Amino acid sequence: FLTRHGVTHFDATVDGMDAETLIRHKEEAAEFGVELEMIHIPLPDSIPLAKDPQRAIDIDLICQYIQNANKAGLRGLNYNFCILRVNNSGGLVQRTKRRQGRGGSTYSSFVLSDYDNKKLTTAGIVKREEAFERAYYFLERVIPVAEEYKIQMACHLNDPPAPVLNGIEKWNWPVFEGLKRFSELIESRYHGFNFCCGVAAEGLENPAEELPSIVKYFTEKEKIFNVHFRNIRGGLHNFCETWPDEGDINMFQIAQILYEADYPYMLMPDHAPQHPDDIPPNGISNRVRQGWSFQFGYIIALIQALENMKT
Repeated sequence: FLTRHGVTHFDATVDGMDAETLIRHKEEAAEFGVELEMIHIPLPDSIPLAKDPQRAIDIDLICQYIQNANKAGLRGLNYNFCILRVNNSGGLVQRTKRRQGRGGSTYSSFVLSDYDNKKLTTAGIVKREEAFERAYYFLERVIPVAEEYKIQMACHLNDPPAPVLNGIEKWNWPVFEGLKRFSELIESRYHGFNFCCGVAAEGLENPAEELPSIVKYFTEKEKIFNVHFRNIRGGLHNFCETWPDEGDINMFQIAQILYEADYPYMLMPDHAPQHPDDIPPNGISNRVRQGWSFQFGYIIALIQALENMKT
């Protein structure tokens, strides 16, 4: 499916984190002509929730994942440093009722006024300073290992960015200030972001005007290790995830910024709109859908347009 739609590199969630399993997945992908570059790792709750003594045990486990990734020849690991997990509202990703979209599709959406923001979770109340302290505790222990084994650690942005949701002050709001501070917690070329254009836009008052400079800054700082190339309509506290060609963000402009800054890694679809006719086969990845194939083609076309402009 991936090679049919022009995909040459990808990341994945795998069925085991031991070196042998990672090597098997990478070799199986290579047989189909596509390179498995990175994998998603589950970050145990003890780490963002600061649950000792389990936190130290789980950080050692992450360090072992890093060593295994090196043995398998992977470029890096994607992870989420999320304190907030809300049952029945999206889990790591907070959402409200889906909206109707183009051609009968539906869009993942968030409207703060429709969201139960008074409810507290088992995480309790966590201030932004505490969130950064917990992140630093994690990073100062794993990034030296990542440097030793030359594995990029790519943190996804908390979705959505917001001043406070369910008692948790999100570390990536305000968006630029939060991302800058997170990126500077540890000085290392192996510490950066699995940068989602959509999530960053969700925390901005005017994404069309504000997002390009944010992308440019972190690309030039070499802090972007992957890009989730998705669009939204709306912004802070009220948005929906659209098809890439119809949102408020000029995605060609974003691609051009990345291209001109010599960004060397992947542009990836993310959170494709849903449709009742667009269902993946049983037992197959959720990416094997029309919504994803449309986004693959859209991204490839933008890359070709930029390359043709250069020539």
